[in-house]
Amino acid sequence: MKSLRILVLHGPNLNMLGSREPGHYGKQTLAEITEQLIALGDALGVEIISFQSNHEGELVDRIQQAASEHIDGIIINPAAYTHTSIALRDALLATAIAFIEVHLSNIHSREEFRHRSLLADAATGVVAGFGATSYMLALRGLAESLQQKSKSETGV
Repeated sequence: MKSLRILVLHGPNLNMLGSREPGHYGKQTLAEITEQLIALGDALGVEIISFQSNHEGELVDRIQQAASEHIDGIIINPAAYTHTSIALRDALLATAIAFIEVHLSNIHSREEFRHRSLLADAATGVVAGFGATSYMLALRGLAESLQQKSKSETGV
């Protein structure tokens, strides 16, 4: 079976992990989370490509680029754009790449404005509230889902 390629996208302010509101987001840095994802990806036979931006257009561009790079799946923590970005939603739908929405905190136990996601209904799944482990759970779930899809398409 071919190795899967998964793009992990991190939205605005996630470059501040480790120092930004550790009560909500934990003490791990984005670099530490990325290292953990790469290690888990290696164990699962998945190549991890990571990208962070504070700019909505750069995230849209990266999603569009993923289609031409034969990315199999996307894990996205849209951060604040979860609640505001129709552009991210449209880019994800346009590429038709399976994606998992991830949040470090439980967005449903926070302020009312954080309860609504513009991406969740289009996502393969949503993982929230487990800190950095949310990314690992998303990777495991997406990898398994993509592998099952590949097996059913090839009949293997």
